[in-house]
Amino acid sequence: ALLLNGANAEARDDRGCTPSHLAAAHGQSYTLQTVLRSGANVNVSDRNDWKPVHYAAFHGRLGCLQLLVRWGACIDDVDNNGNLPAHLAAVEGHLHCFKYLVSKMASVTHALKARNDQGETPRDLAQRFYKDNILQYIDSVEKEEEHPETQEVLAFPAHVAAFKGDLLVLRRLVRSGVININERDDKGSTLMHKAAGQGHVHCLQWLIEMGADCDITNDAGETPKDVAKRFAQLAAVELLTQRTGDSNSSDEELDANNIKFFEKHGVEGSTDSKEDLTLDNTEKRDARIRAYRKIQELQHLLEIAYSNYRQLGGITEEEKKVKKEERELEK
Repeated sequence: ALLLNGANAEARDDRGCTPSHLAAAHGQSYTLQTVLRSGANVNVSDRNDWKPVHYAAFHGRLGCLQLLVRWGACIDDVDNNGNLPAHLAAVEGHLHCFKYLVSKMASVTHALKARNDQGETPRDLAQRFYKDNILQYIDSVEKEEEHPETQEVLAFPAHVAAFKGDLLVLRRLVRSGVININERDDKGSTLMHKAAGQGHVHCLQWLIEMGADCDITNDAGETPKDVAKRFAQLAAVELLTQRTGDSNSSDEELDANNIKFFEKHGVEGSTDSKEDLTLDNTEKRDARIRAYRKIQELQHLLEIAYSNYRQLGGITEEEKKVKKEERELEK
């Protein structure tokens, strides 16, 4: 309502924070999306050079963090102490945010070895602030990188082949009966999960032809398509969507008639909007449905208001911008 009445989406408080910073800090992902849609800069800085993505990482707001990255937020930007968002997630022990940031950075090594102005890596900060969950995760990642042959390669050779996209080895292991097509590793992941996460479409196609289960879930409750989405493997997502026929599972593809969207809304591990945790799942779903219906109603009223305004000779902000650009071009 404030934005519709001309409020400045980039107004700052005494600390230089904009509405984007505050929404990210408090985990209000819907408010954050509304502000971004109004044209606010996703990479705006406060007085400490913290961007909204820094606030989301520091406060453990995974939903907001994912939203900001989708809108083009730069996760390689540092604050005035040289901290990446990954440093801030490590300081506070927000493992889900830290893992997500590591998966989105240029390389795992870049994420784990980056140093701030004090020369500290995410590991150093996790040690200083006793964030054991972060340390355990970093240890496991570094161990896999240094000695990949000592664990997963020996215990789950076909999973490693699927992860690497080595279809020749994968075929040999499956056809020889060494491994079952839907066999799970120690985290409940199948060959489909491993191939989907790395976007190896040729492996996925062969596994599907061999009868692999496309809807099987790992220990985190993720299907192969969920894993492909998490790592932004769009070709794999498209292939698996064709196989599962579940084109409405994406949060971006709202279907008011599909109750599954309202039931499965939210992000595992996120601390977004914790104030509503006293509600049970049914109450949350019903509340989301009511809120969504209200959004539809308000959007309809807004369209009518815009139409009336134009008929009375009014000029919208968008039309003003277009006319201004036309005048500048004429010069």
